[in-house]
Formats: sequence, structure tokens, C-alpha cells
Amino acid sequence: MKASPRRPDASMDLLTTIQRNAVDPDYARALRDSPAPTPRPVLRAIGIALAVTLLVMAALQTNRQAPEAQAERADLIGRVQAAQRQQDDLRTEVSQLGQEVSGLQQDVLPEPQEEQRALAAAAGMQAVSGPGIVVVVDDAPSLAGQSAARVTDQDLRRLVNGLWTAGAEAVAVNGHRITSRTPIRSAGSAITVDYRSLNHPYRVEAIGDPKTLGSKLSDSAGGHWWSFLKDNYRLAYEVTIADDLTLSADPGLGTTVARPLR
Repeated sequence: MKASPRRPDASMDLLTTIQRNAVDPDYARALRDSPAPTPRPVLRAIGIALAVTLLVMAALQTNRQAPEAQAERADLIGRVQAAQRQQDDLRTEVSQLGQEVSGLQQDVLPEPQEEQRALAAAAGMQAVSGPGIVVVVDDAPSLAGQSAARVTDQDLRRLVNGLWTAGAEAVAVNGHRITSRTPIRSAGSAITVDYRSLNHPYRVEAIGDPKTLGSKLSDSAGGHWWSFLKDNYRLAYEVTIADDLTLSADPGLGTTVARPLR
């Protein structure tokens, strides 16, 4: 019997079968029976819900603690203000007692009072008045998105030392008399003079010859420093002449250990 002719593509049956059944039947069955994967939008929604819940809980906690923090802050402010008022009262009392002591000294001491008054004025123990200059300095103006340069305690010290170098006979900063025992320091973001916090702008008064005090200040190291700050950091620096200044005494002066020689 004669065999039927072979198809030309019969040799391709194996390749065709592999192509049609590329995945193992058991593996394909497992894929069909497995649960459908969770859609990604659902996971995203769950994450957003959790984040919102955490934010709401944090906001509620902050709101609960806000009254307590505000009460503590108000209490601290009240204590500071009360301490400042007490300090002002004590300073006033010290100044009055100093005036009484001066009057008693004038009645009792036989030495010439003119020299004694001059020494007391130079030491800052007595109020003084006379012509001089006023130097007003302040922080730089704030710019959008930038932090402005601020006056520091070191800047004020350089200015005061420049005034002494220029020939000032008496100096006060924001009404506080500067003596050899007056500290100018920083306390956090504030500047303190004789342990009293100051508000800017800072007004520095100096009694001396108004004709030469300003020019000598400009030539001093303190004047050069402030010219540099004004030109490069935009800090305010203005010098004016004053015909009559009155600077109070420093009520903090006094001796607790020293005693006069006999």
C-alpha cells in the first residue's frame, strides 16, 4: 500500500504545540484559581486615611496642651515683670539713699566739696548734664525671605569704648549710666546693660565737647567698626549733636568690702 504524502509543515507541529501551550497546565490553573491582586488605588487610599488620622490625633494633642503652655508662659512673664518692678523700686531707693548720703557728706566732711563732686561724677555716682552727642543704632531692616543682621552686645561695647576713646566724660545706653562696673552682655536674643534687658533702637548718649567728640569717634576703632556694619550689613548708625544732655547716676554703685584708709 502506498503511503500518503507528508505535509510540508508537519515538522512544525512540535513548535506550534510549544507556542500554544507555553505555560504549564498546572501553573496556568494555579493562576486562574489565585485571588485577584488588590488594586493600587485602594492601598493608596488606605495610606492617606492613616496619615490623616495621625495628623488629626497630633492636632488634637497640641490643642489639649496649648492652654497649659499658654498658662505657663503667662506665669513666667508675670514673674519676670514683677522682678523687674521690684528691681526698679530698689534702684530708686538706692538712688534716694545716695542723695541723702551726699547731703550728709557735704555737711560733715571738711574737705572741699568741688573735688569730691567731680570724682563722684567721673565715677558715675552722681547725675551729670552738659552738651555732647547722641548715637542711635538699630538692627538692619528685614528683607523678604532673609534674616536681618542684628546689633550684638559686642557691637555696643565697641561703640561705648569708642566714645571713651574720643573723650566722652559720661556715657549712658538707653538711660543706663555706663561705669567701669557696668556689664554689657547678651542674654539669649536680648542685650542687657547692668543686667537690664534693652529694646532697640539703642540710644547711646555721651557728654563731651560736641565739636570734637563726633569726629574723634569716627576716627576711633569703634567708629570704624560701625561704619563697616552700616556699609556692609545695613545696620542703622546715626550721630547727632545735643546741646544739653542729662545722665542719671548709676544706682548700682556701692562698696560692700572696700573701706576708706585712715
